[in-house]
Amino acid sequence: MKTLLFDPLSGASGNMILGSLIDLGADVEKIQKAIESVADVRLSLERTCGRVVEAANVKIQPLHEIPERNYQELVEFIQNSRLPGITKKEVLTVFRIMATAEAKIQGLSIEHLPFNGGEQDRVLAELAGCCTALHDLCPEAVLTTPVNIGGEIAPATLEILRTGGLLFYGRGEGRLLTPAGAALLSHFAQPVDSFPLGRALALGYGANSEAEISNLLRTLFMDLKDDDPEDLVEILETNVDNVSGEILGNLFDRLLALGARDVTISPVTMKKGRPGHLIRVVSFPHTSAALAREIMRETGTLGVRVMTGRHRFTATRRIDSVTFFIGEDRFEVPVKIASDQSGEIFHISAEHEACRKIADSARLPLREVMRRAEEEAWKRFGTPSH
Repeated sequence: MKTLLFDPLSGASGNMILGSLIDLGADVEKIQKAIESVADVRLSLERTCGRVVEAANVKIQPLHEIPERNYQELVEFIQNSRLPGITKKEVLTVFRIMATAEAKIQGLSIEHLPFNGGEQDRVLAELAGCCTALHDLCPEAVLTTPVNIGGEIAPATLEILRTGGLLFYGRGEGRLLTPAGAALLSHFAQPVDSFPLGRALALGYGANSEAEISNLLRTLFMDLKDDDPEDLVEILETNVDNVSGEILGNLFDRLLALGARDVTISPVTMKKGRPGHLIRVVSFPHTSAALAREIMRETGTLGVRVMTGRHRFTATRRIDSVTFFIGEDRFEVPVKIASDQSGEIFHISAEHEACRKIADSARLPLREVMRRAEEEAWKRFGTPSH
């Protein structure tokens, strides 16, 4: 499983996270375009050689004086920006995590929480850049080891750690974790207490103003072992009522982002004939606690049932690609190939989004494009491999 692992042993900030993702190969042009759609800033990228490693050092400099705006005004600004829909949604979610914590600490209504000009542009640029970079790299899962907060921590940052359930400790001097860094990690990453079993595929380093050891964030792409024929999983369940479809839809996305293997939400009839929903989640044991916490936090349910020790038999899975022609045009499509332990293939499925784009371009039904791609894949890969 292609997994992104943050290792914030020297803390984290928005620009450090962004630098480490760029160092891993995130598209700088896409990031620049996203940042320019929400903030009038200058983005500069330098390679910094510290005492230990070379790192990407991202600097964000506001270009103009901007009047103070409150949270609600900034939300409307983000909603009207040119960010892609999924990126816009992620930016709004992370921004709300930050604003909610700050409003609680200051005792203010979140809608009227003020942001000065320089602060608002820097924050929006960091959030837009990091969300764009994460979607560009497209990991299957995102994890983070415990965060080093340093010798002190801002109250709002501590509140984000509390609500996000991140593991943390303090070592060294100064503030090593910023509110933006805490909010990004708490939204995107599933906390783990140590490095998981797997192979490191790539390393990225993000620096702060200087690449000293206390100012570096290490981020890894890892290939985690998840293709055993028999996996131990747990089933999480809870019944909820008085929860809107919008909340449930957001919860569905959040649980998958936090590492759930499968999520289903079904309508049920509860006590006294009340309508409700059954939430059922398949997870690995090491992610169950965080997923249960997220369900309770988002829905208000008072408990989540856990059915442990459930084995599942899974296929060996791999991603390959095939090419085929429609008229004179040549197209390439990723395909997912499932086989047993002997190598016999029993299922091939074409990647939906790639086929959808081809269908739009070729003006063909989506099912026809998928059929052609899968037929070509069966011709190429259908013979059992030994």
